[in-house]
Amino acid sequence: MTRVRLPATAVAGIVILVAIVLFALLADAIAPRSPEAQRLVERLDPPAWAGGVHGYVLGTDHLGRDILSRVIYGSRVSLTVGLAGVALSGAVGVTLGLAAGYLGRRWDAVIMRIADVQQAIPSLVLAIAVVAVLRPSIVNLIVVLAVTAWVSFARVVRSEVLSLRESLFVEAARVVGARDLRIVARHILPNTAASIIVIASLMIANMILFEASLSFLGLGVPPPTPSWGRMVFEGLEYVSTAWWVPLFPGVAVMLTVLGTNLLGDWLRDALDPRQRGR
Repeated sequence: MTRVRLPATAVAGIVILVAIVLFALLADAIAPRSPEAQRLVERLDPPAWAGGVHGYVLGTDHLGRDILSRVIYGSRVSLTVGLAGVALSGAVGVTLGLAAGYLGRRWDAVIMRIADVQQAIPSLVLAIAVVAVLRPSIVNLIVVLAVTAWVSFARVVRSEVLSLRESLFVEAARVVGARDLRIVARHILPNTAASIIVIASLMIANMILFEASLSFLGLGVPPPTPSWGRMVFEGLEYVSTAWWVPLFPGVAVMLTVLGTNLLGDWLRDALDPRQRGR
């Protein structure tokens, strides 16, 4: 049996992501306090290791809420939005990419022109406009992220389908009478899976960062639900006197994006056909 040796960067990415997933799944058991419990008499208390007097590991915010608990529970929001957003945008983008590449002609022209129009609009501006109309919520945020990200999936899948549809195994399937839907599902889609996986792994980081940006602007997940972006936004007012309030949720965003990018980079190299013979 051949052993697969992972590079140190991929291992680091996996460790980071596994830890964050465990935080999200076991938040009720791990978090020392309720993320929404307010103790105004303990507001802006520093971390215990930095002179705090109330024993909070990462200190408290301006409402006396435990930052450690809010960071742990905030991982649920980031992972939910990131994974669901990628799943929805991937489903839409892959479907449209398959249709554009395989059917061609009018389908290709219409879908690609829609993609061109959307790419001409800055993603953040489009997201702000849509969220402002729909009102902030987790479901609306996922929909907005999916709407802004499907183009990446569609373009890559389309480019691969354009070459695959002329392959010998596709011609053989047509000769034996296979229908177009069966050819796409059984022969073309599996051969685009590697590219889809790589895009999805890298897109998760973008989704998490995008969610944090919208929450920072007050258009993300509505309070009192903990969100890393909103926590950073709420802590900006106190950054000079209570540095711990915006620092730790910002570090959480950074580590999550770093871990996802490290894993995505390794997947990209591992699934690249040019690298398999080396």
